[in-house]
Amino acid sequence: MNLKPDSKVLIQGITEPLGLDYAVKMKAYGTHVVAGVSPGYEGESLPDIPIFDLVEQALSVVGAVDTTIIFVPPYWALDAALEAIAAGIRQIVLVTSGIPPLDIVRLLRKAEATDTLVIGPSSSGIIVPGKMLLGTHDTKYYTPGVVGLLSRSGTLTYEVAWELTHSGLGQSVAVSLGVDACAGSCFRRWLQILDKADNTKAIVLIGEISWGSEEATAEYIATKIDKPVVAYFPGRYAPADRRLVEANIIIAYNSSIPLKEYDTFQKNIAAFKQAKIPVAKRPSQIPELVKKALKK
Repeated sequence: MNLKPDSKVLIQGITEPLGLDYAVKMKAYGTHVVAGVSPGYEGESLPDIPIFDLVEQALSVVGAVDTTIIFVPPYWALDAALEAIAAGIRQIVLVTSGIPPLDIVRLLRKAEATDTLVIGPSSSGIIVPGKMLLGTHDTKYYTPGVVGLLSRSGTLTYEVAWELTHSGLGQSVAVSLGVDACAGSCFRRWLQILDKADNTKAIVLIGEISWGSEEATAEYIATKIDKPVVAYFPGRYAPADRRLVEANIIIAYNSSIPLKEYDTFQKNIAAFKQAKIPVAKRPSQIPELVKKALKK
């Protein structure tokens, strides 16, 4: 994963309202945004960000690009991602929500064949505090430090970052994997990345109520990860017989998965406790657990 300040970044869907807003914010934060892509807008530009019709045209002018951030509408997202892969871009952040699951399956097969890292969909992206923003994280909650954040949530990531910041614990990186069930990156892949990162001394993992892979991830942390990990799961007081995620995910899953098979908060907690991984009861408790883990 190339997250250096001089890494070249492309924005697909730069003229979409969200893309337009965050292109300016990313540039202002220090991200090396070199171009945008939006069919029909070639020749126009934002301050210091030229816009092209095609990814290939953009790269012919600005050179090879490390990461593309995709803001295009959901039914165009697959084409945008495949276009980026065909142009040689190997890091993709999918901010777009509501992408059809079969489109994601097709994308992930192509990504696996080309060794492309996909984050999202429905992702806030990545932030390296004080250095670069790849997505829609609210930068005011973050400060540079040594704690890596891995999250299936967006806004909850900001809350945890804010708690850490106020406790004197800065962050090395924060990664939002997205809330969709079919996602490009999993916790295990990023745990492996952060376990090898010299600038990360501890890891905070933020799950979902009905995440579905807690047992495998807990076992992976216990057997493969050397750095201290602290976990947090929302939903302590949620009804055990309800699926509490986004409406589109409920609709997609209720057609094929019986409710009794859904994973619950209690199951998440049990898996991590069995692996002896500290689990916070609330976001405000996370800094205390991280400090204890770092002392060990």
